[in-house]
Amino acid sequence: MNLNQIFTNQRTGNNPNTTASRTDFQRDFDRIIFSSAFRRLQNKTQVFPLPGSVFVHNRLTHSLEVSSVGRSLGSVIGEFIAENFKSDLTEDSKNFYNHNLGNVIAAACLCHDVGNPAFGHSGEDAIASYFDKNENDIKFKFSEKEWADLVNFEGNANAIRVLAHQQQGKDLGGAQLTFTTLASIAKYPCEAVAKKKGIVHRKKFGFFQNEKETFLEIAKGVNLIQENDEPYIFKRHPFVWLVEAADDICYNIIDMEDAHRLGIISSSDCENLFLDLIESENQDVKKVKDKLVAISNDNERVSYLRAKVINALINKSIESFKTNFTTILQGNLDKGLLDIYRDGNKALQEIEKYSIAKIYNHKAVVEIENAGYNVMYELLDHFIPSVLKPKDERKSYDKMALKLLPQQFIYEEGSDYQKTLGVIDFVSGMTDNYATDLYRKIKGIDIGMTM
Repeated sequence: MNLNQIFTNQRTGNNPNTTASRTDFQRDFDRIIFSSAFRRLQNKTQVFPLPGSVFVHNRLTHSLEVSSVGRSLGSVIGEFIAENFKSDLTEDSKNFYNHNLGNVIAAACLCHDVGNPAFGHSGEDAIASYFDKNENDIKFKFSEKEWADLVNFEGNANAIRVLAHQQQGKDLGGAQLTFTTLASIAKYPCEAVAKKKGIVHRKKFGFFQNEKETFLEIAKGVNLIQENDEPYIFKRHPFVWLVEAADDICYNIIDMEDAHRLGIISSSDCENLFLDLIESENQDVKKVKDKLVAISNDNERVSYLRAKVINALINKSIESFKTNFTTILQGNLDKGLLDIYRDGNKALQEIEKYSIAKIYNHKAVVEIENAGYNVMYELLDHFIPSVLKPKDERKSYDKMALKLLPQQFIYEEGSDYQKTLGVIDFVSGMTDNYATDLYRKIKGIDIGMTM
């Protein structure tokens, strides 16, 4: 890939660039911050149930922290590219890498989770499972590619839709972000049907059929390397590795801090795991331990160590990116930056093993996953059968159900696929509390008027 051709200020929608005090990529960051999709992340589960007497991370605070780490990664790598490849760069490119790559990565990190439904990964599973379990009744209404989207539903593809799709009655191009920012969150740039057929061995996919043409425009605008045509498969954009690393760094470490605050794991276990990782990087452990002597509060001790660990992982990710830069530019690196480091670092491996055993399988986490799955599944079951019926065949209960759908999610003149995506837009955009409240009302658990 040509370093001069992998970024652009071209945007989705009819939104010409204007001269302003902010750069186009700073404007991306600001648009996301002020968007309702981003604001709703404040009440979407990261790992632990919300709300509680002890404040833990939600999707919004997680995204803000990922963005902070991402800006650091982008700024350092931008300077690295500008300095080491200056003979290959135009003046505009030098300016971009020196001053704007950090903004791009920060903006992409902000919006990397906006497509995730309520209740974390169990929400994604519920949406996919709904269609899988009802295959015999509704599959015939969709094309093969459309069906692959539904039974493989996941948040990465939905993020592109949330950010770029024109909802009913709203402006063209969704949030109207630059192609550069949108390409930076496309971890799995292929169609769902390619994954389903085994044409590409990726865990997930990057865009729905409804946003296919938009994604092809994005791919063309930033010159993604195309591997296959129909089904479309692209290689990752180089900036994706930085967004992914920022996310990996935060959730690997901050989930430990949250678990400690909740009393799920002990202070000694958390501190020892963090200290082992710090020591593995040949940092001055004595200096760190001396600092800990002056801190008596357990939460503050863990926070201090968390900061030291995140700094170490940022440095290792930067090192991995630089070492593998040519492979990344070609789209051929087959591991994430943190995965490369983890493979050779037992301390980080132990943190991951400990997290799986003690945190992700903790009763409170499993309970919210089970409850969330059932809530999301039942909400879809309330709307999907009704929306798929022809207008003249809908009974009174179908009409009542559809009255609960906001206007921007109704596509009566669209295909069954588009009508279904409208329902998914509504359900997947819900916060944990709203989804739970609506579920209780339609099930008759809570009856009464609320304003």
